[in-house]
Amino acid sequence: MSDAPLAFTLADWQQAYRDQLQPADLLHALLQRLDADDNAWISLASAERLDAQLIELAALLAAAEGQRERLPLYGVPFAIKDNIDAAGWTTTAACPAFAYEAAEDATIVARLRAAGAILIGKTNLDQFATGLVGTRSPYGAVPNAFDPDYVSGGSSSGSASVVARGLVPFALGTDTAGSGRVPAGFNNIVGLKPTKGWLSTTGLVPACRTLDCISVFALTVADAEAVARIGGGYDARDPYSRQNPNSTHVGIGAQPKFAVPDTLEFFGDEQTRAVFESALDKLRALGAEITPIDFSPFRQLAAQLYQGSWVAERTVAAGAIFTDQPEAMDPVVRGILDNGLNYSACDAYRAEYLRAELARCINDALAPFDALVVPTSPTIRRIAEMAEEPVLFNAQFGTYTNFTNFADLSALALPAGMRADGLPAGITLLAPAWHDAALASFGKRWQTSLDLPLGATSRALPTQPAAAQAPGCVRVAVVGAHLTGMPLNFQLTSRNAVLVEETRTASDYRLFALPGTVPPKPGLARNQDGAELIVELWDIPLARFGEFVAEIPPPLGIGNLQLADGRWVKGFICEPYALEGARDITAFGGWRAFIASQVR
Repeated sequence: MSDAPLAFTLADWQQAYRDQLQPADLLHALLQRLDADDNAWISLASAERLDAQLIELAALLAAAEGQRERLPLYGVPFAIKDNIDAAGWTTTAACPAFAYEAAEDATIVARLRAAGAILIGKTNLDQFATGLVGTRSPYGAVPNAFDPDYVSGGSSSGSASVVARGLVPFALGTDTAGSGRVPAGFNNIVGLKPTKGWLSTTGLVPACRTLDCISVFALTVADAEAVARIGGGYDARDPYSRQNPNSTHVGIGAQPKFAVPDTLEFFGDEQTRAVFESALDKLRALGAEITPIDFSPFRQLAAQLYQGSWVAERTVAAGAIFTDQPEAMDPVVRGILDNGLNYSACDAYRAEYLRAELARCINDALAPFDALVVPTSPTIRRIAEMAEEPVLFNAQFGTYTNFTNFADLSALALPAGMRADGLPAGITLLAPAWHDAALASFGKRWQTSLDLPLGATSRALPTQPAAAQAPGCVRVAVVGAHLTGMPLNFQLTSRNAVLVEETRTASDYRLFALPGTVPPKPGLARNQDGAELIVELWDIPLARFGEFVAEIPPPLGIGNLQLADGRWVKGFICEPYALEGARDITAFGGWRAFIASQVR
């Protein structure tokens, strides 16, 4: 592995350690390959700092009684944007005059390291996370991973670059106006922009505290989702942290309902337009229904971020460096923050009222759909062009991103294809808050359907493992009237449950048709002389599971059921008394075949 390309997913690193390769060998070899003069990095771990982390990793493994599976990120290297704190590392926010040594890890960094991850470096960014371009840094512009003449996107430019080139399997960025999505689109990787409050911002240098999100870049949707699950969760130290209600959609069905903007602007970029139109055709081929909706409220809300009093929040966040050392700031960034002084408190309240009205309008418009599909960016520019029109072209990049956090939406930026000139372009799925798992479920299906390399590497998408149980959900096996298309299936779908897979029970179950039940229902019983029977697995939001169970009439109930592959899940069981005299229908192999036999 030390001589192989660096395009590793989480599964690759985990397999390497199962093959008895050692973290010290792999990670020191990785560190030696990394170039401190690469503009994507602001700082790299020293050999001594890496050794200190390896000692901590050994202690974690000892506490886990040597069981690496209890450390899901065991020995996995990662990077963080240099506006996120790590204990003992300098945080610069791409402004040397602002730099300080962090006393402790940001909450999400601490959680990832507790899971075994190893911080390998901190990455470049548009100064104070102000920009979508990747050129506003005294540490140099970060070039696109496919063509160095073009921008990488910002502000999380460095994090996207090191992931796209396979230097690390994942990196943390941030997203206030689109910084966790635009760089993903420009570099052919995945950008997970979580629901505000899911990933703690404790230890983040703020850009706009009310809007900031820490985001995740990865080569695959599965990896981005896994990292977010490990690093996410309520943090009492973050006043903007929120508890997941565990009552929202956790998946998108076989026939998704997607909205698209009724008017699309690409600023004359026909190559990006062609990729997006092709992506819509691919979505339709996957069974999606595409419906145009009025995009004007999205556009109006997006404009508030830089064309109204909300820019003053960035001015406040910059603090003393803005007032005492303005000459230390990037001139474009300083000019943007200067605008924040032009607004009054009355302006700010008016802006908040408008934000709330437009956000309500947007969420109402999205209610009938699984997600809104937009181009991640309508165009891309050369680095030289950005010097000519730094504000205008930056605004163009944010056309389909700037409204997202204002409207409290979750988002997932996905690769979509290659333009005629060989540069990548992406799409983004947007949905209401806490629909992150639903977006990821479809994102994995979408990525599997594409014939694209991972990032800027030659690596193909690896085979995906069986679907993990969605966070905040209960996995339930259904065998009868709750199957897809059956009379009681609505009791699942109306509670935002999602079909995961069709599978079979272990081979020691028998199925019976219960007499006198309306609608007709089967009873499942464990019996040594049994057979494998067809079941469907559904993930039900935990907050809705009690309602579902309360509707189950006797003699049925919910217990534990074993599947053919050895897994245990919750499933329907039946009181033994109800099976006396019931017809044994095990030979049909499942309830659906039995019902079909009754209507012939």
